[in-house]
Amino acid sequence: MASGSSPSSSASPSFPSGSSLTPGASSLTPGASSLTPGAAPKDAAASDTPVVQARLDNGLEIVVIPDHRAPVVTHMIWYRNGSADDPVGKSGIAHFLEHLMFKGTRDNPQGKFTNLVSDLGGQENAFTSNDYTAYFQRIAKEHLAVCMEYEADRMKNLVLTDEVVAPERDVVLEERRMRTDSDPSEILDEAVQAAVYSSHPYGHPIIGWNHEIETLDRTDAFNYYERFYTPENAILIIAGDVDPEAAIDLARKFYGPIPPFGAPPVRVRPREPEPKTHRLVTLSDEKVEQPRYQSVHLVPSYRTGTPGEAEALEVLGFLLGGGQSSLLFTTLVMDEKIAVAAGAYYMGTALDDTRFFVYAIPVPGVSLEQLEHRITALIEGLTTEGFSEAALTRAKTRLVAEAIYARDSQTTLANWYGASLATGMTLADIAAWPDRIEAVTAAQVVDALRYLDNRKAVAGYLLPAEAA
Repeated sequence: MASGSSPSSSASPSFPSGSSLTPGASSLTPGASSLTPGAAPKDAAASDTPVVQARLDNGLEIVVIPDHRAPVVTHMIWYRNGSADDPVGKSGIAHFLEHLMFKGTRDNPQGKFTNLVSDLGGQENAFTSNDYTAYFQRIAKEHLAVCMEYEADRMKNLVLTDEVVAPERDVVLEERRMRTDSDPSEILDEAVQAAVYSSHPYGHPIIGWNHEIETLDRTDAFNYYERFYTPENAILIIAGDVDPEAAIDLARKFYGPIPPFGAPPVRVRPREPEPKTHRLVTLSDEKVEQPRYQSVHLVPSYRTGTPGEAEALEVLGFLLGGGQSSLLFTTLVMDEKIAVAAGAYYMGTALDDTRFFVYAIPVPGVSLEQLEHRITALIEGLTTEGFSEAALTRAKTRLVAEAIYARDSQTTLANWYGASLATGMTLADIAAWPDRIEAVTAAQVVDALRYLDNRKAVAGYLLPAEAA
């Protein structure tokens, strides 16, 4: 997976699993697109045992999510640091260190654990986002201790030498060339994000700017590792066929001896000023075959919004762009036939103010300007017309139902909890999410439309070279 914000036509919860990727060739996620906090297991369909939370003396937070339907366990360690925590001038260091975490320790040299997990029939990988970095394994439950022993070892004893760091920096530079610099849509997305966030570090690409990646060295990596990769800055998520108390005891055995650094890092970031102008970012390239329009709006996240605000934006995203029954799709694609695709989604799980996306792909003969004007008029009309109660009820029912269905995956469960906790939410917040969605009113959804004022948005036009 590449960094950026690929439009999604579904509002169902989705998370970066990364299980199909090669270890070290990490997944980059922009704050976990379409990330819905999801519902805590409340019935036997999801789990027959309540979620258990604990904290070790060294500050490590532990969450155990029992799921006894299969003799499998997902073991994840989440660090409360992501690309937005990169030091000034060192963009990409969080993602770079994620690569380096696979280079091994004295007791577990490079490749040893990866080969062991493969031999045991398991999977492992990692991903970096704006607000967190996570490492995971999915394996038969009897091998949980193996995973804990390894993760505890590399939390403290990672070996970083110039001979390891320099070649891996070249790997990251090549990854950027292949995934971003050679893809016009990724180049445009990167420029749009930079325009949305003129001050806040969410405007920096997760993989980093090329000229800053080139400067990263062993000292940068070690200093970042020493400060952020500590037990008091980590969350251990264990989902699967485990006994909670036994899992916590096992964590105490392997993670407990790791000394804390001290107080956890304070995540102080500049606040993005309120946007007051419409900004247009245009890219034309000979590799582009299909024009694409997107607009990005600065909106509150679940953490920064007032009560009910994020939930209203979640419902609004589903009403506007949640699949083929959404307003944008039915109007632009099915009725007016001026687009071949259209949708919207809300990136709610973030530590700071986040983004709401609207996108569309026009049919031949329709310009991006025409498409943008029609979408703007459609959204402006909703501020007076609003949504019907029937549409609102369907949207809320679908959102909650899809969250419940997605809980069939223990990896999804682990991701829900990890991403939510790493961005300042609590178990109570996660458990109450379905009820809060159900409580959203039509008036709240209409009020949320004020954030989609196109006069304050960043629009992105992706065009073929001949249409420049």
